[in-house]
Formats: sequence, structure tokens, C-alpha cells
Amino acid sequence: MADAHAEGDPALLLADFVNTLDVESATDDIATPAALGGWLAERGLVPAAAGAGDADLRMAAALREGLREAMSAHHGPQEAGFPDDLEDALAALPLRITLTGPRPALVPLDPSGTAAAGLARLAAAIMDSVAAGTWPRLKVCQEDTCRWAFLDTSKNRSRAWCSMSVCGNRTKTRAYRARRKTAPT
Repeated sequence: MADAHAEGDPALLLADFVNTLDVESATDDIATPAALGGWLAERGLVPAAAGAGDADLRMAAALREGLREAMSAHHGPQEAGFPDDLEDALAALPLRITLTGPRPALVPLDPSGTAAAGLARLAAAIMDSVAAGTWPRLKVCQEDTCRWAFLDTSKNRSRAWCSMSVCGNRTKTRAYRARRKTAPT
């Protein structure tokens, strides 16, 4: 189910973050503050020595599920906007705009290595993904038991499942069986 990572691609970073919770197996890669700190450090969002607390963990979970909901909305009309839960999570993150680079950028208020700064860098990746044109292509699998995040690279942006051979097949088989069950004999 995992997509290949392109180094530095903000869309794939966001999908990777959403996929820290595997809905199907109910495994959470950032279930503890230490795991969250480790995940952020592995991706270069915070220094290896950065710690995380319970409040950071709650903020990460809210951000992750808000992103999952926003990516789910990418299957529908593009006017959907951000879900309220994601708006609330983003509002709690310490971000500011800087004009020091070649273009304006969102950066953490506190550039030190806190988990909140790492989560703020994840939020900034949303804007980087928008700028790269990949934000509307970030989706979650429409199979209710999966909900895996992926980057829709199809030409017409119509991909619905993380894997046609697994989740697409499950959905189509379920629909086929339902039609056969109700069909007159």
C-alpha cells in the first residue's frame, strides 16, 4: 500500500504522516510521545534529541485526522475547503511567514527542535504541496476499512483506492455480491 518516496516531496511527507495510523490493522506508529519525536526526527523535521509530550501527541493526532478528512474530500468537488477539525489543529500550531528566501514561506515560530515545531513544519508542507500542485492529488482510499493516504498520479485524477488489486477488488467484489444477492433468480 505504500507509495514510493521522492526525497523532499511535501505531498508524500503528508501522506506518510497520515499513514502513521493504519486503520485496517489499528496500528499507530506515533502512539506515544517518544514515537512521535522519533518519527519527526527520522524525517528531519526536528533534531534527534527533540522530545515530545502528551499535548504534542494530541495535536499530532488532531492534525493527522484533519488531514485524512481533507484528503478524503479531494475525491469530490474542489470547493470543499478544509474541515473544521483541521482548521482548529492548524490554528494551534506556532507558524509565521518569513520573507528571507526566494519566496515567502511558512516556518515555525520557534525554530528549536520541539515536537510542536516539527508539527508546524508538517503544516507548512500543506502550503508547499499547494504550491507544487500536488495538494488536490492527495487522497485517501475510499475503502472504509483502509483509508490509506496516497498521491493520485492518474492522468484524470480519478483514482479511488490505494491499490486496485486489494482495495478496489474488495469494493468491486462486495458490490458484485450485493447485486447477485438481490437479483431475481
